[in-house]
Amino acid sequence: MAGTTAKKTKTVKKSTTKPKYSKETYLSWYTIMLRIRKFEEATLKAYSQQKIRGFCHVYIGQEAIAAGLVSALTKDDKIVTAYRQHGIALSRGMDSNSCMAELFGKETGCVKGKGGSMHFFSAEHNYFGGNGIVGAQIPIGTGIAFAEQYRGTKNLCVAMFGDGAARQGALYESFNMAMTWNIPVLYICENNGYAMGTSVKRTSNVDELYKIGSAFDMSSEAVDGMSPESVHEGLERAAKHIRAGKGPYFLEINTYRYRGHSVSDPGKYRTKDELNAYKELDPIVITENKILDNKIASQKEIDAIKADVVKEIAAAVEFAENSDFPVGSDLYEDNYVQKDYPFLT
Repeated sequence: MAGTTAKKTKTVKKSTTKPKYSKETYLSWYTIMLRIRKFEEATLKAYSQQKIRGFCHVYIGQEAIAAGLVSALTKDDKIVTAYRQHGIALSRGMDSNSCMAELFGKETGCVKGKGGSMHFFSAEHNYFGGNGIVGAQIPIGTGIAFAEQYRGTKNLCVAMFGDGAARQGALYESFNMAMTWNIPVLYICENNGYAMGTSVKRTSNVDELYKIGSAFDMSSEAVDGMSPESVHEGLERAAKHIRAGKGPYFLEINTYRYRGHSVSDPGKYRTKDELNAYKELDPIVITENKILDNKIASQKEIDAIKADVVKEIAAAVEFAENSDFPVGSDLYEDNYVQKDYPFLT
Protein backbone atom coordinates (compact mmCIF):
# COMPACT_ATOMS: atom_id res chain seq x y z
CA MET A 1 0.00 0.00 0.00
CA ALA A 2 2.95 2.31 -0.53
CA GLY A 3 1.90 5.85 -1.34
CA THR A 4 -1.73 5.14 -0.44
CA THR A 5 -4.13 8.03 -0.80
CA ALA A 6 -6.91 6.52 1.27
CA LYS A 7 -9.16 9.34 2.47
CA LYS A 8 -9.70 9.72 6.19
CA THR A 9 -13.35 9.60 7.22
CA LYS A 10 -14.27 12.86 8.91
CA THR A 11 -17.31 11.51 10.73
CA VAL A 12 -17.08 8.08 12.29
CA LYS A 13 -20.36 6.23 11.81
CA LYS A 14 -21.85 3.43 13.86
CA SER A 15 -21.24 0.07 12.25
CA THR A 16 -24.26 -1.71 10.84
CA THR A 17 -22.32 -4.62 9.37
CA LYS A 18 -22.79 -8.20 10.42
CA PRO A 19 -20.14 -9.84 12.61
CA LYS A 20 -17.06 -11.01 10.70
CA TYR A 21 -15.18 -12.70 13.50
CA SER A 22 -15.59 -15.58 15.94
CA LYS A 23 -17.40 -15.54 19.25
CA GLU A 24 -14.06 -15.92 20.99
CA THR A 25 -12.69 -12.82 19.26
CA TYR A 26 -15.71 -10.62 20.04
CA LEU A 27 -15.80 -11.69 23.68
CA SER A 28 -12.05 -11.13 23.96
CA TRP A 29 -12.38 -7.61 22.55
CA TYR A 30 -15.33 -6.87 24.82
CA THR A 31 -13.55 -8.16 27.93
CA ILE A 32 -10.36 -6.21 27.18
CA MET A 33 -12.25 -2.96 26.61
CA LEU A 34 -14.48 -3.37 29.66
CA ARG A 35 -11.50 -4.27 31.85
CA ILE A 36 -9.71 -1.10 30.77
CA ARG A 37 -12.81 1.06 31.29
CA LYS A 38 -13.44 -0.24 34.81
CA PHE A 39 -9.76 0.06 35.71
CA GLU A 40 -9.70 3.68 34.58
CA GLU A 41 -12.94 4.52 36.37
CA ALA A 42 -11.44 3.08 39.56
CA THR A 43 -8.29 5.12 38.88
CA LEU A 44 -10.28 8.36 38.67
CA LYS A 45 -12.09 7.56 41.91
CA ALA A 46 -8.86 6.77 43.75
CA TYR A 47 -7.27 9.95 42.40
CA SER A 48 -10.20 12.02 43.70
CA GLN A 49 -9.56 10.41 47.11
CA GLN A 50 -5.87 11.41 46.88
CA LYS A 51 -4.77 7.79 46.90
CA ILE A 52 -3.09 8.41 43.55
CA ARG A 53 -0.89 11.47 43.14
CA GLY A 54 0.95 13.23 40.33
CA PHE A 55 0.12 13.14 36.65
CA CYS A 56 -2.61 10.79 35.47
CA HIS A 57 -4.06 10.33 31.98
CA VAL A 58 -6.88 7.82 31.50
CA TYR A 59 -7.70 5.79 28.38
CA ILE A 60 -11.49 6.07 28.55
CA GLY A 61 -12.93 6.18 25.02
CA GLN A 62 -9.86 4.77 23.28
CA GLU A 63 -10.25 1.14 24.38
CA ALA A 64 -10.94 -0.25 20.89
CA ILE A 65 -7.33 0.45 19.93
CA ALA A 66 -6.01 -1.70 22.76
CA ALA A 67 -8.39 -4.51 21.82
CA GLY A 68 -7.36 -4.49 18.16
CA LEU A 69 -3.68 -4.55 19.14
CA VAL A 70 -4.11 -7.84 20.96
CA SER A 71 -5.79 -9.74 18.14
CA ALA A 72 -3.59 -8.42 15.31
CA LEU A 73 -0.12 -8.77 16.87
CA THR A 74 1.90 -11.57 18.44
CA LYS A 75 3.13 -11.69 22.03
CA ASP A 76 6.69 -11.50 20.72
CA ASP A 77 6.08 -8.15 19.04
CA LYS A 78 7.27 -5.18 21.07
CA ILE A 79 5.22 -2.14 22.10
CA VAL A 80 6.29 1.28 23.32
CA THR A 81 3.84 4.09 23.88
CA ALA A 82 3.20 7.46 25.51
CA TYR A 83 1.94 8.36 28.96
CA ARG A 84 -1.78 7.62 28.32
CA GLN A 85 -0.85 4.01 28.66
CA HIS A 86 -2.73 2.09 31.36
CA GLY A 87 -5.06 0.54 28.79
CA ILE A 88 -2.28 -0.62 26.47
CA ALA A 89 -0.39 -2.18 29.40
CA LEU A 90 -3.49 -4.07 30.58
CA SER A 91 -4.29 -5.31 27.09
CA ARG A 92 -0.72 -6.53 26.77
CA GLY A 93 -1.41 -8.90 29.66
CA MET A 94 0.00 -6.96 32.58
CA ASP A 95 -1.63 -7.79 35.91
CA SER A 96 -4.26 -5.34 37.15
CA ASN A 97 -3.00 -5.70 40.73
CA SER A 98 0.55 -4.60 39.89
CA CYS A 99 -0.71 -1.84 37.59
CA MET A 100 -3.01 -0.39 40.23
CA ALA A 101 -0.32 -0.70 42.89
CA GLU A 102 2.03 1.25 40.64
CA LEU A 103 -0.52 4.06 40.43
CA PHE A 104 -0.68 4.06 44.23
CA GLY A 105 3.13 4.26 44.37
CA LYS A 106 3.46 0.95 46.18
CA GLU A 107 6.40 -1.47 46.16
CA THR A 108 4.20 -4.20 44.65
CA GLY A 109 3.70 -2.08 41.53
CA CYS A 110 4.93 -3.20 38.13
CA VAL A 111 8.02 -0.98 38.51
CA LYS A 112 8.09 -1.11 42.33
CA GLY A 113 6.24 2.18 42.80
CA LYS A 114 8.99 4.19 41.09
CA GLY A 115 7.27 4.95 37.78
CA GLY A 116 3.72 5.89 38.57
CA SER A 117 1.00 6.48 36.01
CA MET A 118 3.23 7.33 33.05
CA HIS A 119 5.97 4.71 33.33
CA PHE A 120 4.69 1.14 33.41
CA PHE A 121 7.15 -1.45 32.06
CA SER A 122 7.28 -5.22 31.67
CA ALA A 123 10.03 -7.10 29.85
CA GLU A 124 7.96 -10.27 30.31
CA HIS A 125 5.17 -8.78 28.19
CA ASN A 126 7.49 -7.01 25.71
CA TYR A 127 6.04 -3.73 26.94
CA PHE A 128 8.56 -0.88 27.05
CA GLY A 129 6.43 1.91 28.51
CA GLY A 130 4.84 4.34 29.23
CA ASN A 131 7.07 7.37 28.47
CA GLY A 132 6.56 10.79 30.02
CA ILE A 133 8.40 12.92 27.46
CA VAL A 134 6.21 13.81 24.48
CA GLY A 135 7.39 11.91 21.42
CA ALA A 136 10.42 10.32 23.12
CA GLN A 137 9.05 6.84 22.48
CA ILE A 138 9.15 7.31 18.69
CA PRO A 139 12.95 6.97 18.34
CA ILE A 140 12.96 4.42 21.15
CA GLY A 141 10.51 2.24 19.21
CA THR A 142 12.56 2.69 16.06
CA GLY A 143 15.64 1.46 17.93
CA ILE A 144 13.82 -1.54 19.40
CA ALA A 145 12.63 -2.49 15.90
CA PHE A 146 16.18 -2.09 14.57
CA ALA A 147 17.35 -4.53 17.27
CA GLU A 148 14.78 -7.09 16.04
CA GLN A 149 16.05 -6.62 12.49
CA TYR A 150 19.65 -7.03 13.64
CA ARG A 151 18.77 -10.27 15.46
CA GLY A 152 17.01 -11.62 12.38
CA THR A 153 13.57 -12.13 13.93
CA LYS A 154 10.18 -11.66 12.29
CA ASN A 155 9.03 -9.48 15.19
CA LEU A 156 8.07 -5.85 14.79
CA CYS A 157 7.90 -2.97 17.24
CA VAL A 158 4.84 -0.76 17.57
CA ALA A 159 5.68 2.84 18.44
CA MET A 160 2.50 4.61 19.60
CA PHE A 161 2.08 8.35 20.07
CA GLY A 162 -0.60 11.02 20.12
CA ASP A 163 -1.47 13.72 17.61
CA GLY A 164 0.48 16.30 19.63
CA ALA A 165 3.67 14.23 19.37
CA ALA A 166 3.24 14.04 15.60
CA ARG A 167 4.69 17.59 15.52
CA GLN A 168 7.96 16.58 17.19
CA GLY A 169 11.16 16.62 15.17
CA ALA A 170 12.06 13.18 16.50
CA LEU A 171 9.20 11.74 14.43
CA TYR A 172 10.68 13.02 11.16
CA GLU A 173 14.17 11.84 12.05
CA SER A 174 12.81 8.41 12.98
CA PHE A 175 10.69 8.13 9.84
CA ASN A 176 13.70 8.97 7.70
CA MET A 177 15.96 6.43 9.40
CA ALA A 178 13.29 3.71 9.40
CA MET A 179 12.67 4.05 5.68
CA THR A 180 16.37 4.34 4.82
CA TRP A 181 17.20 1.14 6.70
CA ASN A 182 13.89 -0.68 6.08
CA ILE A 183 13.31 -1.11 9.82
CA PRO A 184 10.36 -3.33 10.92
CA VAL A 185 8.50 -0.65 12.88
CA LEU A 186 4.79 0.15 12.94
CA TYR A 187 4.12 3.77 13.86
CA ILE A 188 0.67 4.44 15.30
CA CYS A 189 -0.71 7.91 15.93
CA GLU A 190 -3.68 7.72 18.32
CA ASN A 191 -5.36 10.87 17.05
CA ASN A 192 -7.96 11.97 19.60
CA GLY A 193 -8.14 15.39 18.01
CA TYR A 194 -6.83 17.68 20.71
CA ALA A 195 -3.33 16.84 21.98
CA MET A 196 -3.37 18.53 25.41
CA GLY A 197 -6.20 20.86 24.47
CA THR A 198 -5.39 22.35 21.09
CA SER A 199 -7.27 21.07 18.06
CA VAL A 200 -5.25 19.31 15.35
CA LYS A 201 -6.62 21.83 12.85
CA ARG A 202 -4.97 24.67 14.78
CA THR A 203 -1.48 23.15 14.72
CA SER A 204 -0.97 22.41 11.02
CA ASN A 205 -2.55 22.74 7.62
CA VAL A 206 -2.14 18.94 7.36
CA ASP A 207 -4.85 17.59 9.65
CA GLU A 208 -5.03 14.17 8.03
CA LEU A 209 -1.93 13.03 9.83
CA TYR A 210 -1.36 9.79 7.92
CA LYS A 211 -0.31 11.95 4.97
CA ILE A 212 2.91 12.80 6.79
CA GLY A 213 4.14 9.35 5.79
CA SER A 214 3.95 10.24 2.10
CA ALA A 215 6.94 12.58 2.48
CA PHE A 216 9.03 9.48 3.17
CA ASP A 217 7.19 7.17 0.74
CA MET A 218 6.03 5.24 3.80
CA SER A 219 2.91 3.09 3.49
CA SER A 220 0.27 4.94 5.48
CA GLU A 221 -3.48 4.97 6.08
CA ALA A 222 -6.18 6.22 8.42
CA VAL A 223 -8.22 3.81 10.57
CA ASP A 224 -11.46 4.12 12.56
CA GLY A 225 -10.28 3.87 16.17
CA MET A 226 -13.76 3.52 17.64
CA SER A 227 -14.14 0.02 16.18
CA PRO A 228 -12.05 -2.98 17.30
CA GLU A 229 -12.75 -4.62 13.93
CA SER A 230 -11.30 -1.69 11.99
CA VAL A 231 -8.29 -1.41 14.29
CA HIS A 232 -7.62 -5.15 13.98
CA GLU A 233 -7.84 -5.05 10.18
CA GLY A 234 -5.61 -1.98 9.87
CA LEU A 235 -2.99 -3.50 12.14
CA GLU A 236 -3.21 -6.83 10.36
CA ARG A 237 -2.51 -5.18 7.01
CA ALA A 238 0.38 -3.21 8.47
CA ALA A 239 1.92 -6.20 10.24
CA LYS A 240 1.71 -8.35 7.10
CA HIS A 241 3.44 -5.61 5.11
CA ILE A 242 6.23 -5.23 7.67
CA ARG A 243 6.84 -8.97 8.17
CA ALA A 244 7.12 -9.37 4.40
CA GLY A 245 10.16 -7.12 4.52
CA LYS A 246 8.43 -4.21 2.79
CA GLY A 247 9.44 -1.66 5.41
CA PRO A 248 7.78 0.55 8.04
CA TYR A 249 4.09 1.41 8.14
CA PHE A 250 2.21 4.38 9.59
CA LEU A 251 -1.36 4.20 10.89
CA GLU A 252 -3.34 7.22 11.99
CA ILE A 253 -5.99 5.72 14.27
CA ASN A 254 -8.79 8.25 14.76
CA THR A 255 -10.26 8.03 18.23
CA TYR A 256 -11.68 10.18 21.01
CA ARG A 257 -11.02 10.53 24.72
CA TYR A 258 -14.14 11.01 26.80
CA ARG A 259 -12.22 12.69 29.63
CA GLY A 260 -9.83 15.61 29.68
CA HIS A 261 -6.19 15.35 28.69
CA SER A 262 -5.34 14.59 32.32
CA VAL A 263 -7.29 14.48 35.57
CA SER A 264 -6.72 18.24 35.98
CA ASP A 265 -8.23 19.11 32.58
CA PRO A 266 -11.96 20.04 32.53
CA GLY A 267 -11.96 19.85 28.72
CA LYS A 268 -13.85 23.10 28.18
CA TYR A 269 -12.37 23.49 24.70
CA ARG A 270 -14.87 20.84 23.47
CA THR A 271 -18.59 21.33 23.07
CA LYS A 272 -21.08 19.11 24.87
CA ASP A 273 -22.66 18.26 21.54
CA GLU A 274 -19.36 16.97 20.21
CA LEU A 275 -18.68 14.91 23.31
CA ASN A 276 -22.19 13.43 23.31
CA ALA A 277 -21.92 12.58 19.62
CA TYR A 278 -18.78 10.56 20.24
CA LYS A 279 -20.29 8.88 23.29
CA GLU A 280 -22.86 7.41 20.93
CA LEU A 281 -19.90 5.68 19.27
CA ASP A 282 -18.70 4.10 22.53
CA PRO A 283 -16.89 0.95 21.35
CA ILE A 284 -17.87 -1.00 24.46
CA VAL A 285 -21.58 -0.29 24.07
CA ILE A 286 -21.54 -0.94 20.32
CA THR A 287 -19.62 -4.21 20.72
CA GLU A 288 -21.95 -5.40 23.47
CA ASN A 289 -24.98 -4.60 21.32
CA LYS A 290 -23.45 -6.39 18.33
CA ILE A 291 -22.78 -9.47 20.45
CA LEU A 292 -26.34 -9.56 21.80
CA ASP A 293 -28.19 -8.48 18.64
CA ASN A 294 -26.45 -11.13 16.58
CA LYS A 295 -26.74 -13.79 19.29
CA ILE A 296 -22.96 -14.23 19.39
CA ALA A 297 -23.32 -14.69 23.15
CA SER A 298 -26.15 -14.53 25.65
CA GLN A 299 -26.99 -11.81 28.15
CA LYS A 300 -26.00 -14.28 30.86
CA GLU A 301 -22.51 -14.60 29.38
CA ILE A 302 -22.16 -10.82 29.13
CA ASP A 303 -23.31 -10.37 32.72
CA ALA A 304 -20.77 -12.96 33.85
CA ILE A 305 -17.97 -11.04 32.11
CA LYS A 306 -19.11 -7.80 33.75
CA ALA A 307 -19.21 -9.43 37.18
CA ASP A 308 -15.73 -10.92 36.76
CA VAL A 309 -14.25 -7.60 35.63
CA VAL A 310 -15.84 -5.63 38.47
CA LYS A 311 -14.54 -8.21 40.96
CA GLU A 312 -11.04 -8.10 39.45
CA ILE A 313 -10.76 -4.31 39.58
CA ALA A 314 -12.14 -4.10 43.11
CA ALA A 315 -9.53 -6.67 44.16
CA ALA A 316 -6.82 -4.63 42.43
CA VAL A 317 -7.75 -1.51 44.39
CA GLU A 318 -7.76 -3.49 47.64
CA PHE A 319 -4.37 -5.00 46.75
CA ALA A 320 -2.92 -1.56 46.09
CA GLU A 321 -4.33 -0.09 49.27
CA ASN A 322 -2.95 -2.95 51.40
CA SER A 323 0.52 -2.91 49.83
CA ASP A 324 3.45 -1.08 51.42
CA PHE A 325 5.22 2.00 50.10
CA PRO A 326 8.84 1.50 49.01
CA VAL A 327 11.54 2.26 51.56
CA GLY A 328 13.92 5.12 50.87
CA SER A 329 16.89 2.88 50.15
CA ASP A 330 15.04 1.41 47.14
CA LEU A 331 15.98 4.58 45.25
CA TYR A 332 19.46 3.10 44.85
CA GLU A 333 18.23 -0.16 43.33
CA ASP A 334 17.47 -1.00 39.67
CA ASN A 335 19.44 1.95 38.33
CA TYR A 336 21.81 -0.21 36.28
CA VAL A 337 21.41 -3.49 34.43
CA GLN A 338 23.62 -5.97 36.28
CA LYS A 339 22.60 -9.20 34.58
CA ASP A 340 21.51 -10.43 31.19
CA TYR A 341 17.84 -10.21 30.26
CA PRO A 342 16.26 -12.22 27.40
CA PHE A 343 15.22 -9.07 25.57
CA LEU A 344 18.82 -7.82 25.53
CA THR A 345 20.41 -10.97 24.10
